[in-house]
Amino acid sequence: MHPNPPILTALLIMATAFLVAPGCNAERRRSDAELGLTPPQAAGRRLYENYCDRCHEPYSTGDKQGPSLKGIFKRSYLSESGLPANDERVGEIIKIGRSKMRGFGDVLSDQQVQDLLAYLHTL
Repeated sequence: MHPNPPILTALLIMATAFLVAPGCNAERRRSDAELGLTPPQAAGRRLYENYCDRCHEPYSTGDKQGPSLKGIFKRSYLSESGLPANDERVGEIIKIGRSKMRGFGDVLSDQQVQDLLAYLHTL
């Protein structure tokens, strides 16, 4: 018995519409080499995936629970707090947290925070 062609056609149309849905601005995940990441930036990327990605979008302007971090260092000030967008302030937020974000100073070494900052500069 063959599947119902109208149902297959409808599913194909829905799948195509989903894949090209307007407003979807996420990018395909590229490799460290494609992004031209240095070893510290690549290490920071892995840390980002383990600790940050669940709440912060790296490659799109959409928000998850926290704000997108795309272009975080391309602005003068952080969008949520108005603090200067520099390594000192962002590193402090990573270590001690802010608002709804918990701090990661108890699980990340100073070197890991530096690697994470290096990666954030690439976004």
